[in-house]
Amino acid sequence: MNAEFMLAFEALGKEKGIAPEILFDAIEAALISAYKRNFSSAQNVRVSLDRETGEIHVYARKTIVEQVEDDRLEISLADARKINPGYMEEDILEIEVTPRDFGRIAAQTAKQVVVQRIREAERGIIYEEFSNRSSDILTGIIQRIEQKNVFIDLGKTEAVLPPTEQMIGEEYALGNRVKTYIIEVKKTSKGPQIMVSRTHPGLLKRLFELEVPEIHDGTVEIKSVAREPGMRSKIAVFSRDEEVDSVGACVGPKGMRVQTIVDELRGEKIDIVKWDADPAVYISNALSPAKVVSVEVDEVNKISKVVVPDYQLSLAIGKEGQNARLAAKLTGWKIDIKSESQAAEAVED
Repeated sequence: MNAEFMLAFEALGKEKGIAPEILFDAIEAALISAYKRNFSSAQNVRVSLDRETGEIHVYARKTIVEQVEDDRLEISLADARKINPGYMEEDILEIEVTPRDFGRIAAQTAKQVVVQRIREAERGIIYEEFSNRSSDILTGIIQRIEQKNVFIDLGKTEAVLPPTEQMIGEEYALGNRVKTYIIEVKKTSKGPQIMVSRTHPGLLKRLFELEVPEIHDGTVEIKSVAREPGMRSKIAVFSRDEEVDSVGACVGPKGMRVQTIVDELRGEKIDIVKWDADPAVYISNALSPAKVVSVEVDEVNKISKVVVPDYQLSLAIGKEGQNARLAAKLTGWKIDIKSESQAAEAVED
């Protein structure tokens, strides 16, 4: 191989984002296999590839011993000292054994190795890139749908949106752009496998972080998220700056910020509530849009008893218990809701 050949390898490595040294090391390893396959399968050899000139030298590595049992792997101490009197037993002696026509074989081998290593390195780079982005949002284009799995083109690679992570009733059309949440990145023989979700609570959290500058800069903090994907969600927020309204910041001017997220989630309703260090206040806020009369809390068992006006009972519980269920998920408290009439009856009993 000549110097131009080596420069081409180096340029290709840089273009693909692979350190040239990795390519050269791989070529040397492959040349060892090529030498053994074509010339001597038993010898222990080392291949040296000059990074500038492209010159290749093959050296047989032999262990220096007192009594030789296999002359392909060993050399006697007496013979070694004829080469260099300083050699000692158990030292490794290298003798050049480069075949005359090894250059042609080397060039073919190098090409094969470079193609293979570029593929492997590209997969490794992609894996590192996306494994470091775990719990982040990806935007891609729906490429194909196979056995209900949606494959999303990310440019360098693709992500898989399995049926279990798809929102109920959401349609996925080829060519559509979609935002998803990374839940897992695995190494496989075919390259990195990126599993994404449209149902994970983290998707809602990251959408707010992207859409609301006050969350991005740390002024407003998301304390908790509860989702029933495609149906309704609740998000609890807190402001570190008393002059900043945490709920208002998330809603945005004329509701534009939250509406953008609702549109991305195909109409999923989102309740934004104010987090509070007082569990009673927090639970009351979490049951929004229902109004709460009183909240009793058992902090040991994390159970709360909530009283709401009679006309607000169905709103507090929600359709099929959804509002109460989401409030319980959001706060981490068990919530027992009663109307004022039911509470009064319980006291009388």
